[in-house]
Amino acid sequence: MASDSGSVLLALLVGAAIGAGAGILYAPDEGGKTRKRIKKKAREASDELIGDVSRAREEISLSAKKQKADFEKKLEDTISKMSYQADDIIASLEAKLEELRKKNAQLQK
Repeated sequence: MASDSGSVLLALLVGAAIGAGAGILYAPDEGGKTRKRIKKKAREASDELIGDVSRAREEISLSAKKQKADFEKKLEDTISKMSYQADDIIASLEAKLEELRKKNAQLQK
């Protein structure tokens, strides 16, 4: 996700630079108007970039929160399953221990 956002940002910056360069080369207006137009386009590109970064940050944050919630649920489920398995193992060990105690009692007679 982060590399996609980085690629988008890089493409946006490169596109803005190419557009500004082409605008300067093919500008039919005088220099002052061209500079104003370039400043305006640079501001627009900057605002768009800020918006893209903000949206990417929100998406990453939402994704992280969702993944955290999913992880916590899976962890809770796993702990619950392990608890039941531990109870089964303990019951089995207690039964074996009782068998051994009975055998030991018979051997001691």
